Amino acid sequence: MPRIDNEKFYKNALKKYGQTAKGLNWHDDYSQIKRFEIIHELIQNDIETGDTIIDAGCGFGDFYRYIEPFHEVHYIGYEIVHESVEIAREETKQRIERKDILHDPLEKADFYIASGSMNILSRFETYFFIERCFAHAKKGFVFNLLYGKDESRSFNYFLPQEVKHFCKKFECEIITRTGYLPHDFTVYLRKAD
Repeated sequence: MPRIDNEKFYKNALKKYGQTAKGLNWHDDYSQIKRFEIIHELIQNDIETGDTIIDAGCGFGDFYRYIEPFHEVHYIGYEIVHESVEIAREETKQRIERKDILHDPLEKADFYIASGSMNILSRFETYFFIERCFAHAKKGFVFNLLYGKDESRSFNYFLPQEVKHFCKKFECEIITRTGYLPHDFTVYLRKAD
């Protein structure tokens, strides 16, 4: 089970802050965009025209609007909160599906990305989420997590070395980025060519 109720967590933020970064429980617009920049920086040399990106926990589809000027890709958003699915469909005009990454069938894509999607999951759920997305990615999976010791009752914190140790079992290059925001890091599990 997530540390806190997923639906309630995101619905309350949406009700309070509307269709904004805070409405997805981001600290602010800057932190959301900074995470997108790091994800893009890590995969930009591996993306080819026509590649498919699945955004696991897409919120309002903001990553699509971020990446659209840079690459011509097929974007699919998976989102569990019904209200966010409707907003993302309207905002992106892309295929947005209501999916639970931990339980629903997933499809293959060139890339999976997850920005903020695992912040309230348990440790077991986080590792399972990583395994499932990596297994369905042809080229790689990029995700961010909260950086720190796991001492919160609400949020899910990791140290980069914990995640790297877990991901060693995958046949991939493990690239990490830190230092771009306090309490955040990004991992790219890049599959061999």
